[in-house]
Amino acid sequence: MITRAYEPLDTHVRPGKVLVIYGARRVGKTTLLQRYLAGTRLRARLAIGDDIPTQRVLGSLDLSLIRDYLGGYDLLAVDEAQYIPNIGRSLKLIVDQLPELPVIATGSSSFELTGQIGEPLTGRKRTIVLYPISQGELSSVHNRFDLRQRLDEYLVFGTYPEVITATTRSAKEDLVREIAGSYLLKDILAFERVRSSGRLWGLLKLLAFQIGSEVSLHELGTSLAMDVKTVQRYLDLLEKAFVIYRLGGFSRNLRKEVTQKPKYYFFDNGLRNAVVAQFNPVADRDDVGQLWENFLVTERLKQLAYAHDHPNLYFWRTYDQQEIDWVEERGRDLAAYEFKWSRTTQSSRPGAWARAYPDARCSTVTPDNYLEFLLPA
Repeated sequence: MITRAYEPLDTHVRPGKVLVIYGARRVGKTTLLQRYLAGTRLRARLAIGDDIPTQRVLGSLDLSLIRDYLGGYDLLAVDEAQYIPNIGRSLKLIVDQLPELPVIATGSSSFELTGQIGEPLTGRKRTIVLYPISQGELSSVHNRFDLRQRLDEYLVFGTYPEVITATTRSAKEDLVREIAGSYLLKDILAFERVRSSGRLWGLLKLLAFQIGSEVSLHELGTSLAMDVKTVQRYLDLLEKAFVIYRLGGFSRNLRKEVTQKPKYYFFDNGLRNAVVAQFNPVADRDDVGQLWENFLVTERLKQLAYAHDHPNLYFWRTYDQQEIDWVEERGRDLAAYEFKWSRTTQSSRPGAWARAYPDARCSTVTPDNYLEFLLPA
């Protein structure tokens, strides 16, 4: 069994607070919740968000009815809380009137759940985000040798829990296709202002082919026959639904540093490959550099999030094409990383970077040393 980063969940559950667990669909939020409930000594009431009687009670804002519903229980757990009307106000009511009762709420799409609970629960909640399984979590069952042996699978099929445990390449491919086809855009398409799945899928395809490159919103709009504001709104929704991640450009003092156009990465390599319908082994691909960069970016994001380390994150590039893939800024301290799939590639700090930021640390991440970059210290 793979231990998730937030286990034991007991350390995050507090009376008088709502623990909100966000994450994309199928990343294991319900499993994490069920493991906790199976092991806790508290008498827990498990509410399922799409259950109609549950919606009627918790959406009613009727304190007397809610008290009766929770009578005799020590904890309330709400799975898929975004389906419940007025859930934010209801949880606020519970926390304020029953402060001894811990509450856990899971939600698969941050723009839905945040819109309902953000303001009502100000000061009354703690938020954690669960991602597809990280290399750090996998290290609970695999040593470093085994992780390296499985690297090609992670680059091609990603690390969703079901995909990780599937035993054949065909089963992994089927599962990734199912997640992408049935769940990837489900939350976004349910959002009332989004009507076109075709355009969303087309937008994702364009992003999938531009991993590692700066993205022009104007060019995306032209290709998809959409105005820039619509492209920007769709990108924002895809970010909030944990499908893609936006990385901005770094600049402190050089006029020739590029900062206008961002880069976009997928939160899971498997979903990226499903979008472009490409599951060939790494040895047979011409996009392995993009897969490697996407993998390192998203795995590093997980590692930093689970370590509660929150540096400012950027890429760096100049107009004359000097570049660094990944920059972490902590105050005045800078750490720069170049991502190289080829073990034989000679790498050195770009001259413009070395002159502008002589005190910055600079490293190259390859298949030989990537686990030092991705595993907890």
